[in-house]
Amino acid sequence: MESTGELGASCAIYRQGELAVNLWAGTFNKNGDPWQQNTLANVFSVSKAVTAICVQKAVELGALELERPVADYWPEYGRNGKKHTLVSWFLNHRAGQPALKTPLPDDALYDWERMTETLATEEPWWEPGTRHGYHMISYGWLVGEVFRRAVGISVAAFLQQEIALPLGLDMCFGVSEADFSRLADLKAANQSPAPGRVSLFNHVMEHPGSMTAKALLNPMSVMNGANTPEWRRAEIPSANLHSTAQALATLFGNLACREGLLQDQTLKQCYQVQSEGLDPVLLTETRFGPGFMLQQPGSVEAEFGPGPNAFGHPGAGGALAFADPDQELGFAYTMNKMGPYVLIDPRPRKLIDALYHCL
Repeated sequence: MESTGELGASCAIYRQGELAVNLWAGTFNKNGDPWQQNTLANVFSVSKAVTAICVQKAVELGALELERPVADYWPEYGRNGKKHTLVSWFLNHRAGQPALKTPLPDDALYDWERMTETLATEEPWWEPGTRHGYHMISYGWLVGEVFRRAVGISVAAFLQQEIALPLGLDMCFGVSEADFSRLADLKAANQSPAPGRVSLFNHVMEHPGSMTAKALLNPMSVMNGANTPEWRRAEIPSANLHSTAQALATLFGNLACREGLLQDQTLKQCYQVQSEGLDPVLLTETRFGPGFMLQQPGSVEAEFGPGPNAFGHPGAGGALAFADPDQELGFAYTMNKMGPYVLIDPRPRKLIDALYHCL
């Protein structure tokens, strides 16, 4: 906390069947109140991995097939070059819709029907299935809508009914008013990445018409809405999961320890490479499985640690959660002071290094 200038943060580690570490410190809101064990933080793109776990569970239940065309479940989507898009391409970022082309007003961000209808109508940026590019926010509506059509309930409802409540996890998409008082207030990043690391902000300013810029700025409220009641109440399965570090570590630890949430064969699929190479949205090399970011050997920006089969997801600003099946552990870090890094922030990186040193 002292060496990195944190405001408030929490770190939890679940290993070999038990919660081994659960630490929290600092302050969580604008009043300077102490961070608590049950403080909820918005973990941004860690949401994608939790959504992907819901998808894998739905597949096991027979409600969804990843290698079927999206249009089988969502007929309106099969237009303008998207007829043969597979459900799996939503998860591994190969669908060709990392950003919306149609300019939208700020309040469209919270209009599920408008967002999904716009995505169904538009032409993709590239031929689906031929390449990958990070679907930063659109992942939420794409995966969320095909999930809703196939399963019959939303990702948010499924998460609560099938995962969070049975495992006793304090996490949700769509925070109730009663829980607003324990939400961490996020503070925007006020620094630049270290030399040699990607700065999306600079790219957006220099290339306002790029896919990256449109992903971040259309609607504009993507960039400035995280502390608003609208954002906290909404369901955006790519970006607005609110959780404790303990809940995330327990969830990913359950997977890593093979405690029954997913079958072993399904678990192995989670860390199989489906997309890799230069990412035109994140402007760096990325590797993805079915909704999970994977190890990228040799890159301190993208490694979760030494475990070759580790999988999970970083979130904008610094949040991180992952599973390491080889070490039977789940790791999670949440915070309220945003950092400027695209992939893994130096703060959780230091904690990961300390963890594996202990092992």
